Parts: sequence; C-alpha cells; structure tokens
Amino acid sequence: MRTHRWMLWLLLILFFIALPQVTYVTEAKQQTEVADQEQELQVDRTLLSLTEEREVKVSFSIPDHLELDDFVWAFGGKPLEDWKSWDGESRDFSGDSFITFTKEPTIDRKTNDVHATLHFSLPFGTDDLSPRTIRVRYPELMGEYDLAVTHPSSGFSLSQSMSLKVYDEFLTYEEIKPAIDEVLQDAPEDRYLEYQSLGKSVEGRDLHFVVLAKDEEAVHRYLNETLPTALEQPERLLETLEDGTLEDYQVPIWFNNIHPDEVEGIDAQMEVFRTLALEDQVTFHTEDEDGHRKEVTFDVEDALNHVIFLFHFTHNPDGRVANTRENANGFDLNRDNAYQTQPETIQVNEHIGKWTPLSFIDLHGYVEGFLIEPATPPHNPNFEYDLLVDSMIGQAHAMGRAGIGSSTLDSYFIPLLDWENGWDDMSPAYTAMFAMLHGAIAHTVEVPTLSQDSYRAMVGLSYGAIDYVLTNKDALFQHQLELFARGVRGEDHRSVDEWFVNQEGDVIGRQRGAHDSFFPEYYVLPIGAAQKNELEAKRMVEYFLRNGIQVEQTTSPVAVNGVTYEQGTYVIPMAQAKRGFVNAMLYSGADLSDWTAMYDSVVVNFPALRGFDVVEVRQKDAFKGEAEPVQEVEWTSLAVHGKNSYYVVANSNNEAIQLVNQLLKAGKPVYVAAKSHRTVQEGDFIVRSRDLQAPLKNTHVDATPLHNKSSVHVKRLSQPKVAVVGSAQTRYVIEQLGFPIVSTDEADVIVDDLGNFNRKEASGKMYVGIGGRSLQAIEEANVLKGFATGSTALNHEGLLEAVMENSRYTAGYEKEEALYVTTGSWIAELPDKATILATVADRDDFLISGWWPEHEKARGQVIVASIEMNETDYVLFANDLTFRAHPQHSYRLLANSLFAAKESCTAPLLRMRPFEVTQSDTKGEKQLGGCSTKPKKLKPLVPVSD
Repeated sequence: MRTHRWMLWLLLILFFIALPQVTYVTEAKQQTEVADQEQELQVDRTLLSLTEEREVKVSFSIPDHLELDDFVWAFGGKPLEDWKSWDGESRDFSGDSFITFTKEPTIDRKTNDVHATLHFSLPFGTDDLSPRTIRVRYPELMGEYDLAVTHPSSGFSLSQSMSLKVYDEFLTYEEIKPAIDEVLQDAPEDRYLEYQSLGKSVEGRDLHFVVLAKDEEAVHRYLNETLPTALEQPERLLETLEDGTLEDYQVPIWFNNIHPDEVEGIDAQMEVFRTLALEDQVTFHTEDEDGHRKEVTFDVEDALNHVIFLFHFTHNPDGRVANTRENANGFDLNRDNAYQTQPETIQVNEHIGKWTPLSFIDLHGYVEGFLIEPATPPHNPNFEYDLLVDSMIGQAHAMGRAGIGSSTLDSYFIPLLDWENGWDDMSPAYTAMFAMLHGAIAHTVEVPTLSQDSYRAMVGLSYGAIDYVLTNKDALFQHQLELFARGVRGEDHRSVDEWFVNQEGDVIGRQRGAHDSFFPEYYVLPIGAAQKNELEAKRMVEYFLRNGIQVEQTTSPVAVNGVTYEQGTYVIPMAQAKRGFVNAMLYSGADLSDWTAMYDSVVVNFPALRGFDVVEVRQKDAFKGEAEPVQEVEWTSLAVHGKNSYYVVANSNNEAIQLVNQLLKAGKPVYVAAKSHRTVQEGDFIVRSRDLQAPLKNTHVDATPLHNKSSVHVKRLSQPKVAVVGSAQTRYVIEQLGFPIVSTDEADVIVDDLGNFNRKEASGKMYVGIGGRSLQAIEEANVLKGFATGSTALNHEGLLEAVMENSRYTAGYEKEEALYVTTGSWIAELPDKATILATVADRDDFLISGWWPEHEKARGQVIVASIEMNETDYVLFANDLTFRAHPQHSYRLLANSLFAAKESCTAPLLRMRPFEVTQSDTKGEKQLGGCSTKPKKLKPLVPVSD
C-alpha cells in the first residue's frame, strides 16, 4: 500500500514537472503556426493621394485564439494616430491625424474574417497644394509605405505596400526614364519613337526628350527639306501651299516644362505621350464657343500624318529632384532663355532652334483663374505680332475649352483679352517668348492649382492644342512661312504696328526713328583694334550659331560708310528668316517707363551687358560677295615668348580675372598696375612669362610683353577670401571668376546683394554692397554717418549711361559706360570722406532702356562709391553686377573691388620681393601685404625656380 502511494506521489510530481514544458511546446507551436500563415492584408486600393480623399477597404483573417482588440494598426511603421495633418498657423504637422477609421474593425467569429474601412483625408486640409508654404513641404509625405496590422505578443502581422503621391500619375525624376522606356517597348512598330538626352543638368542628370512621328522619313524630311526651305526660300513653300501641291508634310508641336515644382507639366506630358504612342484614337472632352460640352476624337495615325510630336519633360531635372523652381545653381531657367548662362538652357534652346516648332506649349502653374497666353502689352517689337496673334488666340481658346471639358474647372482667361498689363511678352527671357522669336505660336499655360484636377485639365488642354493644329495646319504654317518671308525679304511690314501701344493704348508702332525700317541691313561685330572685347564678340557669334542664326565673316577688308572693317570681321545679315531673334538680342531696347506695371525685367542688350562693340549698318548689300558663312568660331591661343620676362594681361575681359585667380591659387606672383604708363593701363595685371605657358592654352586674354618694367609701379595681389551673404546668382558669378568662397569668419571680403548686412561680421573687412537692398541695409544700420539712398521702387530696372571716375575700382573701363540698375536705386548722400566712383550721366536721355518710372530722379546721382569707416572698407554699387549672370561687362567692377581688399602698397615692379606664396602659408600672406624698397635684404619665403 505504501509502495502504491509512493508510486502515485511520484507520478503526480512527474506530471507537474512536465506540465509547463507541454504548455510551452503547445504555445510555441501555435506561435509558429501563426507566423507561418501565408496571408496578405487585402485592400481595395493601394494608391493614395495628397489631393484627393480616399477610403481603403481592408480585410484579413486572424487565428482563433487571437483577440481583435489586441491588434495594432500602423502606416509606414507609425501608429495611425501619429500621422498628423498640417497646421497652417504653426506651419508644421501638428493637427489631427489624417488617417482614421470610417468603419472600425469588426470580426466574424464564424470565419475569423476582419473588415475595416480606413479614411485618408487631405493632409493639408485642401486639394490645392500650390501655396508656397505647402508646396515646399508636401514631398515629405510622399513615398511607399506598408499598411500593417500586428498582434504584438504573438508576432502575427499582415501588411500591404501602399503608395502615397501628390496625385495618382505623379512621377519622380527617377521614374521618368523607366516610364519612357516602357512606352518605347510597348509601342507598335509602325510608329517612330526616338529617345534623346538633350544634355546634362548642373548635377549631371539627363534632359529627357522624345520624338514621336509617323516614321523616320518624316523626321528626316522635315529637318533636312521642309525646314531648310522654309527658312531660306519661304516664298517657294508658300506657293506650293497655296496651289495645293504641298501635301505630305509634317509640322512639330513641342510640349515643355521648365519649372519642375509646377508638377503637372511633367506628368501630363507623360500621359499624352503614352496615349499617342500606344493608342489608335484619342478622345477628350471640350466645349464649343457657346459653352456646350462636347466629345472630340481624333485618329492617331491621321495625326501623325500631319504632326511630329516633341516632348521635353523638364528643362530642370535637378529641380524635379529637389522640388525647386530654380536649377542647382539657383537660377530660374525661365528667365535665362535669352541670356543662356546655364547649361540647361544652352542645351535645350539649341534644339528649339533646330526644330523651329510651329506650336510650343510651356506647361506651368499656379495662376488663379487658369491663365493661357497670349500676353498683355507691351509686346516685343521684334515679333511679327500680326502674324502670330490670331493663331495664338485661337489655340488659347482651344486649350482653355479642352481644359475645362476635362476637369471641374469652369473658366479660363487670356491676358491679352482680359488684362490691361502686367503679364507682358516684352522680354524674350521666357521660354514661350523665346520660341515666338523662332516663329512658333507659343504659350505659357498656368493651371490654377496643384491638384489631380489641374493634372486632368493639363492633359485635356494638350489634346486641345493638338486638335487645333490638326484642324488649322495649313493656315498656321502659312502664317509661319510669311513671318520667315518678311525676314528674308527684309520687309518691315506696317501691319504689325497696331499691336505696339503705350500705356494709354495709343498705337506707337515700331520705333524706327529716322529710318525706313526698324531693322538694320547688317549687324557688324568688329575684330582686332576696333573691338574692345573680342572674347565676348566671338562668344556672341557662337551664341547665334548655336541658336540657328546665319553669321558671316568677311574674306577681305570692306569699307562701309568711311569705315574699313578688316578681314575676318563678323557680319550678321538681317535678310534672314529669324532676323527678329537677332535684333531682340542686339538692339538697344526701349524705354517702357510709361507703363504702370511690368511682369519682370526687360533689358537684354547683349553688346552693353556683355561689353562688346557692335555696329548697325543700314546700307543694302554692303557686304554682298564680301563675306562667307561661318560654321564655327576659330579661337587662337596667345604665344608666350620666354625672352620676355613679364607680360601685361589687360584688365579687359573676364577670362583675365579667371587667369589671375588661377595663378594666385597656384602661388604665382601677380601684380596690378597702380597707374597708367605708356601701353600699361592702371588695373592691368603683370605676370611672369614662365607662369603663363600652361594657363594660356585654354584662355583668351589680351596679353603683350612688358618691355620697360623699371618704370611700372605696381601693387602685389593676394587672392582674397570671399563670403557671399547674398543671392545664389552672386555666389555663382564669384565662383565662375575663380575666387575662393568661405564663411564670414574666414573672409577678407563680404559680398551682399540682398541687404544682409551685419556690422559685426563686416568689422575689419571689406563689404561690397550691390543694389538697392544692400544700400538700404547700410542706411538702416546707421554705420555711415551722412549716408542715404534714393529709390523709386526696388522692382524698377534700367540700363543707363554712367560717368566713371578714374580709380582702382573702375580700372579697365572707359570714361562713359552703360551700367545696369535692377532695383531702381541710387546713392543720394555720402559722408565727407567718401570717394565717388561713378555717377548717372547728367542729361535727359541717360536712360538707354528699361522700365523705370520716375527715373528722372536718378539723373546726375551717385551710383558707385567707396568709403573707409570704422575699420571697414565699403564699396557700394547702386547698379547690379551679377543679375542673373547677364551683366558680365560689370563683373570686373566686382573683381577689382575684391582684389583691392588684398593688395600691397605701391612700388616699382623691380623692387617687389620675388617670392611665391601658397594658400596655406599664412605668414607669407601677411608679408605679402607689404612691399620693400630694399629687396636684397629680404629672404624669399619660397625660392623661385625656373
């Protein structure tokens, strides 16, 4: 009995010992079974939008032993309640969660199926993300996220990948090329599609471009037959068009986007491209003239018999990546089309000239009301406006009606018809106006909101433009040919005059002065001694060649109006199809100061802003038979002879500044002439011949041997360190000139064009203030007793005649120069110790061109001055030196100022110490600030070797 009890107790003990292990094994088995279940989170949609509210139906099954209340819901690894909406007042994501349940999770215990409905509301409380405070923040929310439900203790978890976009069709830059490739792969073989990269952005990204045509022969025929004939013999094509023998021809339509943060312009192009490449028909909705909705269908094959489609998805790839209007250098490319300082515009605009499209649609946002050009007056007088305007109005209506028909928008407006001024096409800086100079009916189109709806409107308006061209192709091409014919004939047709009016609406026509024609017969760009800046003159020739303009070069000396132009002189005959393009860049411009509003700057004038000589010749056939077409510019390198120990590098162009900075960076000695002597001008640079050998291979400067160095008084230069507290464009210019850019603490010079003056930062340094904002900042800081500025308005601009005083700062300039003011400002009062460096010419006609109401107040006023006060050297410019990198003739005013911050005292060249200094040799830099009259007693810091 006792044995039996003992055995029972033993079995009981063993049972309790084994029980936890059995329980553990069972739970582990259950967890393993849960984890191993191959089940997805079921959703009825995976695409979410920041501009449309969406509901997502979710379903899944759970194991029997799990409780629904124990599950945690997350989106992108964050609890749903942590996805906060935008708070407009605090300007951060601190509002209520924009992800909620419209139907809470419920379970059917018979099947263990769970059902729920999630509501994704508008994170910014609006379906329009165009306001700037929102537009810069919404990309933070976009991305791929997992919607997940998890049972924390068991490890049971289900998820589904979801995409959150600004609208459904949005593509990042990285997605554009794969989307293009997919279309190219799927397109039928009977359509011609060609991908090209038009070049690279600042950061090295491709400029994606696609050609869609009937076949390769259509493209070849247009580029090599139709277009050359249109430009050279337009009347021949006009005859065939009128008699009906011009039948099988195609014309290009170019779709474009230049501001990538105006996002619909890229994605709408992709949709239009995909549809035209893959579908047989296109159907869209529009309205008739009475506002009645209608459906339009066109056959793609038929469309390709008439049109070559060109898609340039974005001018600015870097901006698409960074979600910025500007490119990586900080430039608005839609202000650079004429200036062409940025690589993107240089490359793209070459192709606009190459293709010379009939229709050009530049897709933008966000102007309230749905704006479609043509623009208000004043119109650029170089347009053949009477041949463009009717077609542009017709195409604008076609786009507007189709945009309305394809969206919930209910109206559009055309500035030319609905506004008095303020949205003008005076400047060729904008892409559409630039295309107009090539003969296109071109439009800037501004959808009103950043939204799914504006995307739909943009797709629709694109189809509206296509349908308009298809319906009116012959008439549109006839107008373009007539435009070209006027140029080839040299005809200044008076029918254009009615479109050029003043602020009162009075017709003023083209301003011809005493001439019969607004256009000269030729523009002449002299070379040699007759040209003050041959570098910039040749760059202008390259500019025209790149943009499809005919340029010639004389084959022998030619005498015209008592002036003999030497062989090799560049001549631009104005009897060519695109003479308006040439004139827009080279003519002096117009005084538009009577207008009460102007959209943006209007001054172009390359000769004045880039600083080269150009001559108008109005004698017909003056160079006929004396010049040949130029295919490319020939550059010659300067030969340096070792027998001359020193060379004088004239302070005459910007490459001289780049060369000097290159030498200084390498530790080579560079001197600047302190005063003029014979052939050496004050401000010229003097360098050793042996230091010039390598740099001059790719540099174009005016350099001559120095023969009488004993009489030349110089200052020795040290490369200044520069801090830029102003605009991106100023930083870009200073970098281009070769100056090292550092922090304000490290700097010798602070450059400011935005009014960011700081007294403490400027102490002990040089402060270079550029433009009205910086001058006003100096005045408000009260650091210069007796200093005051004058201004009409900071958005006024003008190119004006100025009188330059002889000084270190103005070295390399003539007594009278054209200076460019972009902030409507001048210096009204100066302290007694100030030095006046330049003044506005004291005559009524000092304004050359621009929009500067009340500019007469600036007559005779100081425009540039220098002041030394309170341990700071101030060099103050009311004029602009770096505006959009266009006034390159003024760069040397900036460079002179920067060099002046780190130059030695004056001494004869032969008494300067012969040592070299590296950037890291701070002791050497300190000694470099002085000069010695007894050099033999000084030991060189770094031995000079041959």
